[in-house]
Amino acid sequence: MDRRAKVEGLLADYGRTYAEEAGIRLRNTPAPLYQVLVLTVLFSVRIRADIAVAAARELFEAGWRSPRAMAGSTWQERVDALGRARYRRYDESTASALGDGATLIVDHYAGDLRRLRDRAEGDPARIRELLREVPRIGPVGADIFCRELQGLWPELRPAFDRKARTGAAALGLPRTPRGLAELVPAAELPRLAAALVRSQLEHGPRLRAEG
Repeated sequence: MDRRAKVEGLLADYGRTYAEEAGIRLRNTPAPLYQVLVLTVLFSVRIRADIAVAAARELFEAGWRSPRAMAGSTWQERVDALGRARYRRYDESTASALGDGATLIVDHYAGDLRRLRDRAEGDPARIRELLREVPRIGPVGADIFCRELQGLWPELRPAFDRKARTGAAALGLPRTPRGLAELVPAAELPRLAAALVRSQLEHGPRLRAEG
C-alpha cells in the first residue's frame, strides 16, 4: 500500500479531532480556545480518551465554556460533572486544577488565550512554556493543545506529538513532523495528527506497516 492510500485510509477511519468529538466548534475566539485548554487538562492524566472527551462534554453542557464560567463553578459541582462522565480517581484533583487554571487564565490573560499567543510573539516553544504554567499541563499536555490547535495558529505547525509519531512509524510513514506535514495540505494537519493518535491507541503494538 502506498503512502497516499495509507493516509486516505487513516483520515477516513480515524480523522476526527478530539476537539470535534468534544463538541468544540473551533474558532480563534476566547471560548473555543479555552475549551481546547479544558480538554487538554482532562487528557493530561492516565485516562481513556473516550472518558476524557465525555468529561469535557459534561463540563461544557453544565455551562462552563469560558474561564469565567469555570471559575464561577464550585469545586463540588466540577467533581460531580466529572463523576457523571466516569472520570474517576482523578476527579477531585482535576476539579481543583480546572478551577485554578480558569482563575489563572482570567488573571493573566483576561480570559482570552489569544493574549497568551501574543505574549509568546509567535514562538511555538514560548507558547508551550506559557501553557505549562496552567495547573496540570506539562510537556505532553502542551503538545496535545498544539496538536489540536495547529489548524488555527499556523506557527504551531507541524504539531505531531510522540504518540502520533509512534503511530506513523508503525504504519511506515515519516517519523518527523516535517515529513508528516508533506503528506497532507496544511488544513488537514489536525486531522492527520488525530488519526495517527487514534490508530496508535486502537492498535498499539499490534499495528504494523503494510506493503
